[in-house]
Amino acid sequence: MIVSVERPVAGLFLCHNLGICFDSAVVAVCYTNNTSVSIIDMDEQALLGLNPNADACYRQRAIAYFEQLKESHDAWEVCAEALAKSVYSDDHVKFFCFQLMNTQAEKPFIRNKAAQVFALTFVMEYLTHWPKFFFDILSLVGLNPHGVDIYLRTLMAIDAEVVDRDIVHTAEEVRRNTLIKDNMREHVIPSLVESWYQILGAYQQSHPEITCQCLEVVGAYVSWIDLNLIANDRFVNLLLSQMCVEDLREEACDCLFEIVNKGMDPTDKTKLIESLCQVLQSAGFFNVEQEEDVDFLAKFSRLVNGMGQSLVLSWTKLAKSGDVKVAAETLRALEAKVPLLIKLLVHEDDDISANIVGFCYDYLHVLKQLPLLTDQQKANVEAIMLAVMKKLTYDDEYNFDNEGEDEAMFVEYRKQLKMLLDRLAQVSPELLLEAVRRVFSSTMQTWQTASFMEVEVAIRLLYMLGEALPASHGAHFSGDTAKTSTLQDMMRTLVSCGVSSYQHTSVVLEFFETVVRYDKFFLVEPQHIPNVLMAFLDHRGLRHSSPKVRSRVAYLFSRFVKTLHKHMNAFIEDILTRIQDLLELVPPENGVPALLTSDDQLFVFETAGVLVVNGEGPAERKQALMRSLLMPLTDAFRLLLAKLATEREEERQAVLADCLSHAVGFASRTSKAFSNKQTVKHCGCTEVYRDCLQTFLPALSCPVQRGALRSAVRSFLHRMIICLEEEVLPFIPAASEHMLKDCEPKDLQEFIPLISQITAKFKQVFMPLVLAIFEVLGRPAEDNDQAAALEKQMLRRSYFTFIQTIASSGMNEVMASQGVENIERVLFTIIQGAVDFPDPIAQKTCFIILSKLVELWGAKDGMVGFPDFIYKHIVPACFLAPLKPTFDLTDAQTVLTLSECALTLKMIHHKRGHEFIQYLQTEYLPSLQVSPEITQELCQVLQQPDVKVLKNYIKVRIQWRKP
Repeated sequence: MIVSVERPVAGLFLCHNLGICFDSAVVAVCYTNNTSVSIIDMDEQALLGLNPNADACYRQRAIAYFEQLKESHDAWEVCAEALAKSVYSDDHVKFFCFQLMNTQAEKPFIRNKAAQVFALTFVMEYLTHWPKFFFDILSLVGLNPHGVDIYLRTLMAIDAEVVDRDIVHTAEEVRRNTLIKDNMREHVIPSLVESWYQILGAYQQSHPEITCQCLEVVGAYVSWIDLNLIANDRFVNLLLSQMCVEDLREEACDCLFEIVNKGMDPTDKTKLIESLCQVLQSAGFFNVEQEEDVDFLAKFSRLVNGMGQSLVLSWTKLAKSGDVKVAAETLRALEAKVPLLIKLLVHEDDDISANIVGFCYDYLHVLKQLPLLTDQQKANVEAIMLAVMKKLTYDDEYNFDNEGEDEAMFVEYRKQLKMLLDRLAQVSPELLLEAVRRVFSSTMQTWQTASFMEVEVAIRLLYMLGEALPASHGAHFSGDTAKTSTLQDMMRTLVSCGVSSYQHTSVVLEFFETVVRYDKFFLVEPQHIPNVLMAFLDHRGLRHSSPKVRSRVAYLFSRFVKTLHKHMNAFIEDILTRIQDLLELVPPENGVPALLTSDDQLFVFETAGVLVVNGEGPAERKQALMRSLLMPLTDAFRLLLAKLATEREEERQAVLADCLSHAVGFASRTSKAFSNKQTVKHCGCTEVYRDCLQTFLPALSCPVQRGALRSAVRSFLHRMIICLEEEVLPFIPAASEHMLKDCEPKDLQEFIPLISQITAKFKQVFMPLVLAIFEVLGRPAEDNDQAAALEKQMLRRSYFTFIQTIASSGMNEVMASQGVENIERVLFTIIQGAVDFPDPIAQKTCFIILSKLVELWGAKDGMVGFPDFIYKHIVPACFLAPLKPTFDLTDAQTVLTLSECALTLKMIHHKRGHEFIQYLQTEYLPSLQVSPEITQELCQVLQQPDVKVLKNYIKVRIQWRKP
């Protein structure tokens, strides 16, 4: 109910005992920019006149002062700051400030700020000091349009503070907000609803913008108030009448959508939706083809989507509850909306269509659950299929050369349609297969004269069947005869009708995508392979005028050859000849743009490797083909490396290094063709790759562009360790020497994975790397050089991870064979990492290493001297690390470190038994001045089987020793 109050002072609303108190956080919402507004010195004498008991002269002065401030442009900011900082404790002065803010709230942004201030005040004061907030605010702002506007803005601001789930609240704020909502439901919501009804009726003609605001408020609040206050004849009829008002109908649609989405009993929900639909249908809203306002139709489509999904949910609940009769009625109500669904789905505006996809998807899910489809339901399925097929089609405005936001939105919309197609396949795979066959066949018969949109979508539908009708490992051409014969017929048509020559890029790309998706078709009908190979190799594919097509085809050709390599033997030399120019390393001084980018060339080199390796010829022939493939790369590499060594211009150096890196990368990519059966040695290619190594390794000593060159050669070495195995060993010492020479922390960090691989494979090159790391970490660095400190930290982590790999993967003998002095140096670095460096990630790794080494060497028959190391260094590390001030148990990584620390102690006990307990009791813990009682407790906990008990004990007890 809208109420009014007295005006004891002219122009002022005075309210007693409001007890308003603002928090300083409110200030943030009271500024128009980042500059603070100073609080002016208010006329204290004039403010005394705000008290109802003040003398007449003071009251007159207050009125005059009020009028004076009204004329000031920044008075509202001054008042907001005064309220926010609690400058004045007197309630009358506070309300005076409120009134001034209200009178100056002419601009929308000022009204929003005022509404935010009111909302924050409400949140803090409503439950304790200001139960009549809403009535007082209405009285304050008045019943005029200006006042109602602020009232509605305040309600929306309150919703944002109290209800909005997108805002993260603390547990205390959630509890407070729940209490606020409960109190509002009990005491004020009915009055608020009544005020909304009055506003909606009073302003729909004179101030439609206020009516729209009010509809937004109703939509926001309906989710958590009693729906019966809104979902009644009086209110709903008013909303439905506003659906017929052009300025209001979009907001009315949104409001009805929120009402429909409100959770309620499924039977009641069905009745509500049916009553809404009857009115909407009788008013002509279902005749969407006659509506020209697409913005409204997008809102209406969303409303229909909400009603449809709500009916599906009601049917699901009723069906589960066993209420067969009401469930059947709900299903009939649901299916009565399908004609409208299809009209909206097929609408030419994609936004309107996209808004109804959810209802369509859920309806198909309902049909999937039914044991048998009726003729009408089958007709609905076919109608939805045709709608989806139509909407998948590109429009004339799609810009393939410069895809922007509109194009991205259509791609996302297509993904939604694909989901519908997949669901259609689940409901009736036979119907879908037949529908696609019909569209595909008719289009392919006339592809020469058809638009690119028609041809593309026809091939696209065939492509999409591959996921809609899934088959194990892509075996679409075995099993169900009806399905395989139909797919086989369509694929035969695709590769033989000549559509690959279509001049639009979208059609050409879809052709190659589909050929590769159904590559196993060619195992069934291999006679089509030559024609498709030519399409890949000529102007339709790798030599197409579009770089986008060439790039994608390079990848697809690689996949095609990998799958069908057994059928390629007769074409190997012809293919290699045709792609020879695409395998050239394009030198930087050439100046002629290459057909393929270097990334695209990687796929072509891999394809060439697959053809060579999987050919049926003798090893000598494979070796000759592989050499002819790689020799141009190595020859070019030598020339470019020589140029780089003499080049002085840095930009030119970078270009040359980039080209050299590509050469190494191309050679490396060919090695991906080898397998466990077709090894390098079996194919006679060992010498070819050894020659490549011999050519590439000198790049490691190049004095310029070291980063790029080392990275490329390092990657090649990774591949060669896998492919050449022991044949690569002669190259390792020289490669390691070059890579470890004059290293920076980042260089070493990137080299560690390669050394790990070498060590795992050949048990070599352990100590040279460790010594190089020690040397780099020992270099002095400036205190304020954060970048250098971070690089060292990352190197240290990589080093500890390397040691962990050695210790944990059965290679502990590599460490054990390094000699006592070297082992000690390594072990001390691990102790140092566990205790001294405030890096919990590294500390955790160090304790994992220590635990593993205790497991390997800590038994009585373990490594000589290691038990002494356990007691002198590992045990102290387990107790000293948690005592460090930097050991922060509020950090998740530190908590994990504590767990590993506890596991290390448990492992020592497991390996040394009672000897360890006795050492703690008689020597170590007394040396820390730990009391006998706590020593006894710790030893008892240590002997319990659950490590969590020990971890928690350390967490609680050890921390008392921290300074």
